[in-house]
Amino acid sequence: MSTSSNGNSEPELSPLLSRRFVYKITAVVVLLAAITAALSLSGRWFGENLALAGHTSSLVPYDIFIGQDHLRLPANVIRFENQRATSIAERVDVYVTWPALEGYSDDNRNLFNDVSRPEALIFLQIAQSTMSRDMSGRLDPIYTQVFEGATGPGPNGLTRHGVKATSSYAGEAFFTAARGKEPPYVVRCLEPRANEASTSADCQRDIHAGKDLVVLYRFSRNLLPQWRKIDNAVGGFVKSHLVP
Repeated sequence: MSTSSNGNSEPELSPLLSRRFVYKITAVVVLLAAITAALSLSGRWFGENLALAGHTSSLVPYDIFIGQDHLRLPANVIRFENQRATSIAERVDVYVTWPALEGYSDDNRNLFNDVSRPEALIFLQIAQSTMSRDMSGRLDPIYTQVFEGATGPGPNGLTRHGVKATSSYAGEAFFTAARGKEPPYVVRCLEPRANEASTSADCQRDIHAGKDLVVLYRFSRNLLPQWRKIDNAVGGFVKSHLVP
């Protein structure tokens, strides 16, 4: 205690912030800074992995055996991570850019992530064939039975066929074209609704390949005028990845 000149006693004045309190504040600040740094790093890691969305730019080849056929595919064209392995499989899902037919890479990553450009990708599902006829072979015995109404012109020499509303193909249309000595071209596409944007899977067609494979491929209806190039390219792509 100290005594003032007027004789009144006053308590000693303590500092506003004790050392112990300052230490606690400092520790809290350091902890918050560490948490912030950790969140920043984890956020960056998560953001980078989210941007990949399951894609890989790896070119490691995998041998995939489907029935009697042997495919050798680089990792960056295989769509799903759990299929990127040398294995005996029932099917493999593939995606490539159009028209380059390239897998995912750092240079073309925007094509795989931009939903506003559905015509940039083509999707393939390669499996063991369960039918003796592919889509071209099913035209006369099956598809013509569900066609209804007058035919109309389609893109680039195709003929459009409407279908019965009571059939399992309701909401779709078929497009066909004669190809000389080759089997006719046949593809089915979803009918576009008003103001509905195209997707990467509006149209689908399947073809036989290899010894006993069926290749179901899907593409945007925006690419329908390029039907001949796409059909040839898909067949060539699969053939180039078959191991004799």
